[in-house]
Order: sequence, then structure tokens, then C-alpha cells
Amino acid sequence: MNNPIVGIIMGSDSDLPVMQEASKILEEFGISYEMNIVSAHRTPDWMSQYTNEAIKKGLKVIIAGAGGSAHLPGMTASITTLPVIGVPIKTKSLDGLDSLLSIVQMPPGIPVATVSINGAKNAGLLAVQILATNDKKLTEKLDKFRNNMKETVLKKNSDLVSSPRRRGSSA
Repeated sequence: MNNPIVGIIMGSDSDLPVMQEASKILEEFGISYEMNIVSAHRTPDWMSQYTNEAIKKGLKVIIAGAGGSAHLPGMTASITTLPVIGVPIKTKSLDGLDSLLSIVQMPPGIPVATVSINGAKNAGLLAVQILATNDKKLTEKLDKFRNNMKETVLKKNSDLVSSPRRRGSSA
């Protein structure tokens, strides 16, 4: 792939299984990305350096996943003007509600687009949508992606309606 235009960062390697869902979407759309572990608490200097260099490196969007206190997306957004998409990671103690609230409750002037708990797939899709605002080919790929989803649902419905079990029910 070419130089990365999306940065995927996470606070810990334990977040990787969730954050890989974003990378799969970006790969499906042919979007180049990079992935790094960047802890807001354990490596604040590295987080600051990474974020400060993001625009110079050609990144257009940053997807930041974090659990617990989940400061990485917000701290990243406080340093850069790039769009930051926060992915709250499910935690053992509070099932990710702590992460969600930490990411979504940003002060005015420092927005972080926030997806659902463990919603890295949607974060990837949101990054694609942001990039598609200036890319007609990406817009066409998104249209095709959504049409495929629609066709899948319609086929599943057709299969359900024509199922012998369904026809025999009184519903």
C-alpha cells in the first residue's frame, strides 16, 4: 500500500483484537493505514510526538481505541486538527461504559467522533466516509458496500419467508 492516510492507535496490545476490525475495513476499501500502540498514560511523550507528526506524515484521520479511563482519543484530539474517531474498548470492571463516557464527554472545542463500545468496524467505516468526501471512487465503493448490505438483508428475508418452518407457523 501507499503511504498511510489513516492512523490506528490503541492504548495497549490487549486492544488489538478489537482495533483490527478497523484495519479490515480500511483494507477492504484499499485505504492505507498504520497501526501503533500509543498509551496516553504510560507513553505521553510518544503520544504527543505521534500526534504532532501525524499531519506531516500525511495522515488524514486517526482512529484511537482505549479502555478504562480512555484518555487516548481525547488527548490525541487536543493535539491535532485531524478528525479523531474514538473507539471505547470493553473493560472487565464496567463493560466499557467507563471507556464510552470518557471518550464521548469531550469539552467544547475538542470533538472526538465516538462509536459504540468495541465498534472499531464502524470507526473504520466512518474514516472511509470522511475520506470519501473528497474521493469519488471511495464514494462509489461505499455505495456498493451499502448496496451489498441491503441485498444481503433482502436475501436473508427471502430465505426466511420461503423457509418450510416459517410457512408452517401461524405468525
